[in-house]
Amino acid sequence: MFRKQTMIGRSQMGFYSLEDLVPQEHLLRHIDQYVDFEFIYDLVRDKYSLEQGRPSLDPVMLIKIPIIQYLFGIQSMRQTIKEIKVNVAYRWFLGLDFQDEVPHFTTFGKNYSWRFKDTDLFEQIFYRILDQVFEAKLVEPRLVYLDGTHIKAHANRNKFNNQEVAVEALIYQEALEKEINEVRVKAEKKPFKKSEEKDVKNNKVSTIDCNSGWFHKGEHKEVFAYSAQVACDTHGWVLGYTADRGNLHDSRTFFDLYAKLIEKFPEIETVVADAGYKTPAIAKKLIDDGRTGLFPYTRPRGKKELFRKRDFIYDYVNHTYTCPNGKQLIYKTTRRDGYQEYRTTKANCATCPLLAQCTSSQNKQKTVFRHIWQLYLDKIEQNRLTTWGKITYKRRKETIERLFGTAKEHHNLRYTHENGRDKMHMKLGLTFACLNMKKLAEIMANRDRGKAGIFNFWMIFKVIGYQKAQIA
Repeated sequence: MFRKQTMIGRSQMGFYSLEDLVPQEHLLRHIDQYVDFEFIYDLVRDKYSLEQGRPSLDPVMLIKIPIIQYLFGIQSMRQTIKEIKVNVAYRWFLGLDFQDEVPHFTTFGKNYSWRFKDTDLFEQIFYRILDQVFEAKLVEPRLVYLDGTHIKAHANRNKFNNQEVAVEALIYQEALEKEINEVRVKAEKKPFKKSEEKDVKNNKVSTIDCNSGWFHKGEHKEVFAYSAQVACDTHGWVLGYTADRGNLHDSRTFFDLYAKLIEKFPEIETVVADAGYKTPAIAKKLIDDGRTGLFPYTRPRGKKELFRKRDFIYDYVNHTYTCPNGKQLIYKTTRRDGYQEYRTTKANCATCPLLAQCTSSQNKQKTVFRHIWQLYLDKIEQNRLTTWGKITYKRRKETIERLFGTAKEHHNLRYTHENGRDKMHMKLGLTFACLNMKKLAEIMANRDRGKAGIFNFWMIFKVIGYQKAQIA
């Protein structure tokens, strides 16, 4: 039957509470039930005066406002406040009734500038929520997946200055230089003198957000961006993160995150990472620490029509290479970057029938480069070939890659409206805290529903058994 709805319901009056209007299965109900936010009071107590000034907003409510923003992927704080004004569930989560005034959209920004700036508050919030996941016995940190993703900065790609910027020294630079000189002395060559000059390179520096970095990869558009390094366990729980400039390679930013992880979770046994982390320095660090590394296969570089490095057999005893024609490549020198040069003689190459397949150099000599820490990388490479290695590495798409996909698709992590590395770090901390608390709340709610189902089934079984006994 055709029916036309009237609008009389708009003026309906009734007696309702917020508690009645929020659905029982709403995500915020589960988060409120299973995530304890009381620890925030202890974290911010020293940032407030207990005797002077006007009464402040509840610190927990203040932190819950950006949590709502990142949890539901709202683009800005201004839009978040607009949503809170009309969304009953948001008001309920914040503890506001229908008559309470919603804070102005600048309130959190002012509190950040006056109270929370230059502190690790949001990182502490992330780890306190992660502690609650540990208490529920849901995390297994013995095996971690580590990867990086780029987040577009809030900076116009056309507004920049070209500047000469000093290249940051590698965190392992001193150890590398020391070992290089030991190798050179052993080979009866002069050790390198410590260079007083700093390496510089020409970089594009944004005039809007100087902490971001010029990023370009493959078919991606060139933009200013940040690099987020993230680690998760085999179940997808975020264990740690760092924020860096977008023009830093993963192999450089690895060490800061790794140090954080080892400090928080010394029980880590295996680190799984993609090809960007497959370097001799990272392999050495993992093996020296007694941990297992797992990296993927990487295609050899160079011209396809020429022999690859794998076609030259390395002799670990005599420290020489043997070419496909059976001739030896002898050690010549060790460079400042840690690579050793192995070269054939001109006499051997001049008469070699495989010369056209071996090298296109004008001096008709083949040179092979090998890092002084290559042995560590060779050891870790064996893990990839095992059945365990193949199965474990495939789980990246179910863990760290799925985590990035969820964060970017549903929690606005493709880009940031914030300027500065500190605010980017805050955004990452709260976003990953939201991912963890959302997952925790859903798991605990499902667990309780399962327990309730078992209890109800037991009660029904008991009642049926009692009725049968009465009949008998």
